[in-house]
Amino acid sequence: MKILIAEDDPVSRRLLEAKLHKWGYDVVVTCNGDEAWEAFRAENAPRLAILDWMMPGVDGVEICRRMRRKAKGLYTYIILLTALYQDEDIVTGMEAGADDYITKPFKANELRVRLRAGRRIIELQKELIEARDALREKATHDSLTGLWNHEEIIRILRGQLSRAERERGEVSIIMADLDHFKKVNDIHGHMAGDSVLRLTASRMLSLMRDYDYIGRYGGEEFLVILPGCDKVQAGKIAERLCQVIGNENMDIPEGMIPVTISLGVATTCKGQNCNANSLVQAADIALYRAKENGRNRVEMAGEEDKKHG
Repeated sequence: MKILIAEDDPVSRRLLEAKLHKWGYDVVVTCNGDEAWEAFRAENAPRLAILDWMMPGVDGVEICRRMRRKAKGLYTYIILLTALYQDEDIVTGMEAGADDYITKPFKANELRVRLRAGRRIIELQKELIEARDALREKATHDSLTGLWNHEEIIRILRGQLSRAERERGEVSIIMADLDHFKKVNDIHGHMAGDSVLRLTASRMLSLMRDYDYIGRYGGEEFLVILPGCDKVQAGKIAERLCQVIGNENMDIPEGMIPVTISLGVATTCKGQNCNANSLVQAADIALYRAKENGRNRVEMAGEEDKKHG
């Protein structure tokens, strides 16, 4: 684990550095408070630190205060190294944000034990963050395809529509539905159907811009959100999606399966407020028109479809 030390006395600094290296730490050495503060502001900064209380420039207590004011994300565990023994001094250091303190001259075994406690706290926070991120992923993503789930893709659409209204921009959406998907499950089995859905998601994602969104709307149906995209551009993207799915069979463990997709496209009126539900309904009407007109094709929603929604 990486650890930062800030100590202006060269003898104490070398002794501390030698001990930490011996205990297996990757040591970042600084000679005063200003250097320590710059090290903390760097990318991938140490999350464990030993700071001398009294240093030229910024002292250890002030660094603690700064660290706690800017505290975001990963926690930094700070041990103050001090020659001060008075209770009020210790209280001052702890209230400034220090997690622990050790007096000079330090006892090696005591410091090692306190560092071990700091490591446990840092590792525990890492586990908690990973668990939180896993829960967030589960709550917002479809477990089969890894795409945004129904609730989240609708929430994103509402946000993009609000932004487009403020900025007098446009948003296009594409409703896409795999053709005759029930036959895939009936003939090849549900595991094959799952493989087709995953591969469909992968192929569609390959055509998305960095700022586009795609979610699994439900079953074999997908919703694509194209911010800043007008009707003509959205139609071209939909045509490419149609081709990337239908032009090449799905290579899955159960064999090579031909699959096609039908798509409906709807676009907001520039600068006008548009309800997410009505826009989705308009794209859905266009999608069903694509189904009625032979499938494996793209249909564009008209103004009458939006009024209908």
